[in-house]
Amino acid sequence: MSSLSGRPGIRASGEITVVTRPSWEKALSELARNHAGVSYVELSDVGFVDVAGVTALAITAMNLSGGRVVVEHPPPQVPRVLEMFWPNLHRIEVAPR
Repeated sequence: MSSLSGRPGIRASGEITVVTRPSWEKALSELARNHAGVSYVELSDVGFVDVAGVTALAITAMNLSGGRVVVEHPPPQVPRVLEMFWPNLHRIEVAPR
């Protein structure tokens, strides 16, 4: 996990699973703390996100006081899980791979 340069957000790489979830959730907490309108989550270097990782992302977006989270280039399961469990969550915008 790292911060994006030049815009508010985070970049992740590898996989988001039970092993890496603590650092994912910490990065999402930091994202929420610094959120001001639009935040970005860059996932082009992520190969897999488990359901709990997508859940953490959805909960983070739902708990924001306003604005949205733009998820860029996620692995295919991210938009599928979001659509399956949170079809009306408009605080997350997914920019496909």
